[in-house]
Amino acid sequence: MATAEERPPSRKIVKDPYASFRFAVKIGEAKPDETVCGFSEASGLAIETDVETFREGGLNTHEIQLAGPSKFPSKLVLKRGLAEKHLWSWYLDIMKGKIQRKTVTIILQNYGGEEKWQWIFSQACPVKWTGPEFRAGAADVAFEAIELVHKGLQSEGQGSGPK
Repeated sequence: MATAEERPPSRKIVKDPYASFRFAVKIGEAKPDETVCGFSEASGLAIETDVETFREGGLNTHEIQLAGPSKFPSKLVLKRGLAEKHLWSWYLDIMKGKIQRKTVTIILQNYGGEEKWQWIFSQACPVKWTGPEFRAGAADVAFEAIELVHKGLQSEGQGSGPK
């Protein structure tokens, strides 16, 4: 069997991808090792770039496509088991007109719990809070969800792909 040094570049073993269930969320200016809220789901990590298409006179074989402005097409949605009132209090302040924008950081961890990648949403603000659904015949966990809009997304991390 060939060793790692003997393998051709196309056959080398790469690092395992990170598991999507190993993540933490920080809201606001938390201490470096402090996870403010434990969430069971985070979605809405998306950036989309509009494509400007135009036809050039005399060029009948294809249209020219140029990258246009980028946008955040979906809201950041955080879901968790109902335990504390932090999210509800934040949204209640918004309803009272006290707008508090906070930095929200989603941190992807490896199996050892080390931070490997993070997405930083700047100036996030809640626009929707959803409470739990109650059913007498089910033993489900009571979940709450909060939807946030933000003014930008940065990503910092150690990916396994080419630099």
